[in-house]
Amino acid sequence: MITPVVQKHRFTYDDYLKTPDDKRYELIEGELIMTPSPVTYHQWISKNILYELESVIRVKKTGKVFYAPCDVHLDNENVFQPDIMFISKERLSIIGEKNVQGAPDLVVEILSEATAYNDLIKKKKLYAKFGVREYWIVDPGEKSVEIYSLEGKEFNLSSRFSINDNLESPLLTGLKIELSSVFSY
Repeated sequence: MITPVVQKHRFTYDDYLKTPDDKRYELIEGELIMTPSPVTYHQWISKNILYELESVIRVKKTGKVFYAPCDVHLDNENVFQPDIMFISKERLSIIGEKNVQGAPDLVVEILSEATAYNDLIKKKKLYAKFGVREYWIVDPGEKSVEIYSLEGKEFNLSSRFSINDNLESPLLTGLKIELSSVFSY
């Protein structure tokens, strides 16, 4: 018996632009993925990290910070909405009117049940491929943050921090975030 080959429809950026505004979508390797709204604890953590990043970046005038929902257009089949991203002042030209057109310098993804696989596997691989210099994986359940640094076209674990640590970024010198305050709710 011959098994028929089922070919998945690959979506493009044009398809992505037709998605409804009231839902959150990402385009990962041509697959259109809808993600539910984040839970309140996720948003609390995101706000706390954003505040810490913004306070250092604004004072030092090193670039701009954005938070979801804000599209990052990597190519025609990969459009993500990272929880938080930083773009250095040297690369501000990638900030377009409608989206960020290229890899941010730093991406922060906060894990959730609905997004963990994509954040840990698919998006991590693609962020590295497209040149994100530093990638933070924030795990609300473990109350930890892993920082990955780009080496060639792959990420290597640079450091792991837990709730009692002060996070320091290899990319953003002078940044020190007290994680107990980030995860306190």
